[in-house]
Parts: sequence; structure tokens; C-alpha cells
Amino acid sequence: MFKENRLLHANMPNTRVRIVLYISAAAIYLVGVFIWGAVLPASSYAVNYADKFIPPGAQFLFGTDFMGRDMFFRCVKGLSNSLVIGLAASLISSVIGLLLGVSSAVIGGKFDKFVLMCVDCCMGLPHLVLLILISFTLGRGATGVLFAVALTHWPELTRLVRAEVLQLRNTQYVQVAYRMGKTRLNVAREHILPHVLPVYIVGLVLLFPHAIMHESAVTFLGFGLPAETPAIGVILSEAMRHIATGKWWLALFPGLMLIAAVLLFDVIGENLKKLLNPESGQE
Repeated sequence: MFKENRLLHANMPNTRVRIVLYISAAAIYLVGVFIWGAVLPASSYAVNYADKFIPPGAQFLFGTDFMGRDMFFRCVKGLSNSLVIGLAASLISSVIGLLLGVSSAVIGGKFDKFVLMCVDCCMGLPHLVLLILISFTLGRGATGVLFAVALTHWPELTRLVRAEVLQLRNTQYVQVAYRMGKTRLNVAREHILPHVLPVYIVGLVLLFPHAIMHESAVTFLGFGLPAETPAIGVILSEAMRHIATGKWWLALFPGLMLIAAVLLFDVIGENLKKLLNPESGQE
């Protein structure tokens, strides 16, 4: 019996293998939607008033909207556009957070207090209001919403990176590097950045769902992407005009696709955190 249990346990995938499988499955879906939407021709979701308000069925999986556009292909294109803006904004925001977090902890003093003051100011304001103000100031559109999301999502990552660097700053090898004549820039590049990269990578991935949700929210309220651009926020905003008349599919399917993308990014981030955690190495 003991031997059979050992063989059964040996044939079961360990935690690390399962985590890699979860991350791979989620990434395949998200990358697939991103690429499909990028190469999708506009004719797939073109206007055709003869087919307006057709419920979901074999011909149109997600039905059609008030202009006869295929909702399935429009949702794929819209989610792809939202992913592009969310990913670009997350990358910009994460780089800001990494640079400010490392430099704040390494330099210290007045600069550290200034960075913390900026973090508190940014986190103290209502997030959605700040997004709308920045997007409106920059002229709305893709550029406005991209920079609005990018300039409002760095504080949390800055605090995480700063806390990690503060722990590393007092370690023996960092102190020895300073005594050997290394500058702060050299110490940060050679000894601190490699150790904070796992925190940065996980923080970057976990920024994606927040960026996508906030881009969709700003667009839904009319301060983001223009109405002629396929985006989940635009699609949901248009659906609100017709949902009271029983056209439920106009809001259900784009909402489910947005939630699925957010949850899958969350799955990737949480499992990546476990994968990069040294404590899970023996599981």
C-alpha cells in the first residue's frame, strides 16, 4: 500500500508544474485574443442595418447590435484594443514605480520624503476622478486614457519596491559594496535591482487587470476612447441605451469577456508570485 501511494504521488504533477500550466493556459487565451483582434479586418464587424438586434444564435454567436454589427467580432476587437492600452499603461506605470521605489530607498533623506508625499497625494485622491481629470486634460482618446492610467497606477508598486529595497539596504553585502567604493548607482544596478525584479514582475502583471478595468471605466463614462473605436467600454456604454428594451446580450457578453480577461491576469499574477517564491520551491 505504501509503495502504491508513493507511485501515485510520483505520477501526480507537483505545485510548480500546475502553476506553470495555469499560467500557460491563461497566457494563451489572452495572447490569442490580442493577436486575433490585431489582425481582425474591419469588415468582420461592419455596419449592416439589415441584421440589427439579432439575438445570439448559430449565425451570430453574441448577436448583433443596433447597427447590425457582429457582437462577437466587435468584442474580440474591443478587448484587444483594451489589452493594448492596458499593457502599454502598465509598462509605463511599472517603470515609474520601479525607478521611484529604488531611488527613494537608496537616496533617502528629502528625496525619500518627497516621493512618499507624492505617493500619499496620488493615493489620497479618488482614483476614478483623477483618471477622468488627466484623460480630459490630455484631450481624451487613446493617448489621454493611456497616460491617465499610466500616471495613476505607480504608487502601490513604488511602496512595494521601496519596502523591499529598505530591507536590502542594510544587508552585509550592500554595506561591503559601499565600503569598497561603489557608488549608489552601481550598488542599485548590481546588487539591488536583481533582488527586486521578482517583486517588480509580479507587480507588473497584477497592474494589468487594474489598468484594463480603469481604461474601460473611463471609456464607459465618455472620457476615454471615441465612440467609433471598438473597445469594451464603448460597447458597454452603447448597450446601456438598449438593455431596458430586452437586448441583454449587448451587455452580457462584452462584460463577461472583460471579467474573464481581468480574472486571467489575476491568475497569472498570483501563480507567478507562488512560482517566484523561494518557500514554494520544495512543493
